[in-house]
Amino acid sequence: MSPSPHNHDQTRGYVIPIGGAEERTGSMRVLRRFVKLCGGRKSRIVIIPTASSLEDTGDRYIEIFNKIGVADAVSLPIAERADADRAEYIEQLDSASGIFITGGNQLRLSTILGGTQVAVKIRRLNAAGVHVAGTSAGAAIMPEHMIAGGSMGLSARADGVNLAPGLGLTNAVIIDQHFSQRDRLGRLLAAVSYNPFLLGVGIDEDTAMFIGPDHSFEVEGSGTVTIIDPEHLSYSSMDRARKNESLSLLDLKLHILSKGCRFDIHERKPYPPKKSR
Repeated sequence: MSPSPHNHDQTRGYVIPIGGAEERTGSMRVLRRFVKLCGGRKSRIVIIPTASSLEDTGDRYIEIFNKIGVADAVSLPIAERADADRAEYIEQLDSASGIFITGGNQLRLSTILGGTQVAVKIRRLNAAGVHVAGTSAGAAIMPEHMIAGGSMGLSARADGVNLAPGLGLTNAVIIDQHFSQRDRLGRLLAAVSYNPFLLGVGIDEDTAMFIGPDHSFEVEGSGTVTIIDPEHLSYSSMDRARKNESLSLLDLKLHILSKGCRFDIHERKPYPPKKSR
């Protein structure tokens, strides 16, 4: 599933995957930057807590956004597929300047939202300029291909990752979250080995990528974003590896980006933070 086509008179909204466990008190740099992008105090944030099995997740994020200064934040309690086709929820999304997808279980999120009117609306609104952020499971579902699970560790192994269709806000990357904290390099490498067209992106906790309409992004937060670039991959053993066998992947490129670093997805080129004047 590719991003929705957009009117060239309009600018696409930002796509903002967050690695999970973002600060919800204190500086809240990631969430504050998202709110500022959406219009600050005048923004209207629609929260989708579907990935979480906790009933108060949506209400807790309303409180968080209220503390930042957003007066108009609402949560859509989409708990089953029928809810994701309700006309009143589509209307709520139509007036959003920002959409926030919470963490939880990404398979719960994809099985409930996939193919529904809410999923279609999110894609179309993003193409029309609405900014979409997602944390943890909400980050994992953003690309066309979603990491649904897999093994921990540094080594890439055959069958080391489980993939499922994602929301399709981008088709150029595949995203893993809680990256350093949960030791997920191996499963991201395995995901990249299935299709070396994709950039592998691992996002640490309390860290986000602000992907702009020009297909470049800047890193925000206290951790790092790991980029695995397989553009010049010369050899992969994925096609012949047996179950749980370690993979060979030759001539990969690795980038580690912290706050302020930028990356051009089309050019596959990293940049250091801009110098302050």
